[in-house]
Amino acid sequence: MSLPLVIVNPESAGGATRKAWPQIASDLRTYFGPFKNIFTRETADAITVGREAAQHGVDLVIACGGDGTISEVANGILASGKDVELGILPSGTGGDFRRSVEIPSQTRAAANILRNGRTRRIDVGKVSFIDNNGREATRYFLGVASCGLSTKVIERLKGGSPDWLPTNTPQWLGGRVSFGASLLQTAMRSSATGLIVQVDDSHDHHLQVVNLCIANARYFGGGMKIAPDAKLTDGKFDVVSVGNLSALKIMTSAPRLYFGSHLSMSEVSHTLAKKVTVRAADNENKVTLEVDGELPGRLPAQFQIIPGALRVRCGA
Repeated sequence: MSLPLVIVNPESAGGATRKAWPQIASDLRTYFGPFKNIFTRETADAITVGREAAQHGVDLVIACGGDGTISEVANGILASGKDVELGILPSGTGGDFRRSVEIPSQTRAAANILRNGRTRRIDVGKVSFIDNNGREATRYFLGVASCGLSTKVIERLKGGSPDWLPTNTPQWLGGRVSFGASLLQTAMRSSATGLIVQVDDSHDHHLQVVNLCIANARYFGGGMKIAPDAKLTDGKFDVVSVGNLSALKIMTSAPRLYFGSHLSMSEVSHTLAKKVTVRAADNENKVTLEVDGELPGRLPAQFQIIPGALRVRCGA
């Protein structure tokens, strides 16, 4: 049996992972055991490394980073065609997927789960879309894909955390506060997005939305429970549409969105689906797509659930 491989994104958590790696590695050896590691150098490196590791017989590939890194490693494993297990060693600001599989943010506790946790076979989403170079592309996702206000928030966050956020703010809280603050700031300057949505084989629905989420897991946006009923093993997406809310209504509803009590709102719709097609209502409008916290391209997009496609080492 080959040694587990840890794929480390040194730039995750705003570059803090690079500085913390010696201690992370020490804790991992103590509470998990021996391993090999590779540092990524650029975007999509983890996909290539994960795919090659799986093809060369590595049984457990561990992603060390945030949601984007975890998603890339999963994409590599899935692209390999091999039934290889994914492990998670959190070192990012969002932590949305690790919440869904009950992985704690502390390295020692996460390392213990890597050693003693149970294996779950989970569903993954597959999305076909137009990438940032204008080409047709396909990728897998573990958590949530979305369009609307969320993409504008992420674009704002890519420019850095708010200046007022203290430098000693814990990573788990920093991600939540940054996303929440940017959500409120962006809502003041944004309008609804016109979409045409087809769920499974139903007729087209013309929608004006603040946000549309195609959810495999429950969380996005640094801990927002956008799809509180989502299950990783039910073979279906939770499709959550947040209608044309005013900026004031978004602000007053923010706690409900974060804690998962928003599905009862009249402006919010929720349904289950195995396949979803989404395109812009106006062909001249380029609507950006968010996938697992990254912005890989734009609509039109088709989403398909793949039941039980990936094995993941989980806390429960």
